[in-house]
Amino acid sequence: MAFQTEYNFVLPRGYLDKDGILHKEGTMRLANAGDEILPLKDPRVQQNPGYLTIILLARVITSLGSLQGVDTRIIERLYTMDLAYLQDLYQRINTMESPHYKTICPHCGQELTAPINFMEAGL
Repeated sequence: MAFQTEYNFVLPRGYLDKDGILHKEGTMRLANAGDEILPLKDPRVQQNPGYLTIILLARVITSLGSLQGVDTRIIERLYTMDLAYLQDLYQRINTMESPHYKTICPHCGQELTAPINFMEAGL
């Protein structure tokens, strides 16, 4: 099984371009470290931290309908419902599941799956 790095989506409302064409289907790729770090240097983010979302989405959305590319101007013009949908998708595909380990309960002998908490472990 290949490692999945791109995820297809369908916007709830869609992006309506200047020609009246509605674009709903797109693709989002997994974010990399640069996607999250480099926008922090952007003056728009420094003036308004909320703009980070706009830049992040413009970087990771690889296609939207028949548009040639996706930039911050397109993300800015999305309907609020679509922006919320994309923020949720970004969070879901880029959030790592917490690691677990299998152990045996010392009291009853039953096998358990326990989460690893790096904060409690002092790591």
